[in-house]
Amino acid sequence: MSDEAEPNRELPDRELTVFAAASLHVAFTQVGEMFTAEHPEASVAFSFAGSSNLVAQIDAGAPADVLAAANESAMADAVANGTIEGEPVLFATNVLTLITPAGNPARVTGLDDSLAGADLVVCAPQVPCGQATAVVTGQFDVDLVPVSEEGSVTDVLGKVTSGQADVGLVYNTDAASAGEQIEIIEVYDQHEGVINHYPMAVTTGSDHPDLAAAWIDFVLGSQAQAVLDETGFGIP
Repeated sequence: MSDEAEPNRELPDRELTVFAAASLHVAFTQVGEMFTAEHPEASVAFSFAGSSNLVAQIDAGAPADVLAAANESAMADAVANGTIEGEPVLFATNVLTLITPAGNPARVTGLDDSLAGADLVVCAPQVPCGQATAVVTGQFDVDLVPVSEEGSVTDVLGKVTSGQADVGLVYNTDAASAGEQIEIIEVYDQHEGVINHYPMAVTTGSDHPDLAAAWIDFVLGSQAQAVLDETGFGIP
């Protein structure tokens, strides 16, 4: 019997790095497990953050194979920077909703006068959920006075679920992921109002462009689209 160790033949030899909008965390984590089940030679590493931050990181040379943004303007910036290969494809939609901690202690009823005196948190203007917030509040003709503006939608969610804020504007998907920790006050459904379209593309600096293209095809497929639907996303 030889003392020489057998090679680990199950160890993936290629790692796909996906930069994805923070609101995709739950869905893409599940999709990643499904993808590697079909591609056992690969592993998937995610970096979740606000889309504008991801675009800036890639532009600064951060290694990424795929960019999945939460709106088309963030992707347009990446295209303009020359960090995207080929034509981005749309794979999901999302809308904003109001959330409060369980029990709704501030008695918020919507984008109305009930927000007066409530500790409101929203996304910063430079990130997609902040841009959508500005459009939504314009449509409802309401002036928001937030106590903080966060760099990603998951940060807004965290402030509300921890009780640091009375109300927040987040994506429908983030609200769905919080379960009984929050109460939802719907602003729109998936077919009305301000809809964020999520684009995805291979980066020009990808070390594994074939694997990145396979990831995009997989996300557009029925299995991944079912996961996106279950986690609150709409179909583009």
